[in-house]
Amino acid sequence: MKVVAFKRELQGTGASRRLRNSGQTPGIIYGGTEAPVTIALDHNALYHALKKEAFHGAVLDMELDGQVQKVLLRDFQMHAYKQLVLHADFQRVDANQPVHVKVALHFENADVSPAVKLHGATISHVANEIEISCLPSALPEFISVDLSKMDVGTTLHINDLTLPAGVTAVTHGNNLTIATASVPAGQVSADAAAEEKK
Repeated sequence: MKVVAFKRELQGTGASRRLRNSGQTPGIIYGGTEAPVTIALDHNALYHALKKEAFHGAVLDMELDGQVQKVLLRDFQMHAYKQLVLHADFQRVDANQPVHVKVALHFENADVSPAVKLHGATISHVANEIEISCLPSALPEFISVDLSKMDVGTTLHINDLTLPAGVTAVTHGNNLTIATASVPAGQVSADAAAEEKK
């Protein structure tokens, strides 16, 4: 994905306010061997890009003064109640250095799992994203989580995930829970009552 940015000379609260009033969003690019650079981005283009999942986890091509550099979106601030992006932070990436990024999880095949199909269970998504480490070229847009083998009472952990080649999960020593399968309480008592009547 491509992002067009412009160098920003003036800094400070007043300058940022004037920038926002003119339909632009202040930001910064940092990291790598170069000094941080303050930038301005088109607000509407950035606002719509932020709605796309890929924009948050992909290596972006940022064009600045006619030169393209590879960056990752690291942070952004939204206005408390207006549809307004107040600031965006981007980090330069080196093709040869691993990056640490949070990537979204896409849950698949819940409807064919024994938990749902046979027992009417509910599969709860405990985590919606995980932190990974990989080279920028191996960065996945998302990670698929196959729920087809989940049964009642089972828990899916981060170590159970099948990660793309070259991608490792950053777990800090914890085998985090990703999803659980359980039968809703009301349904359990209804099933028990049906058993008692037999």
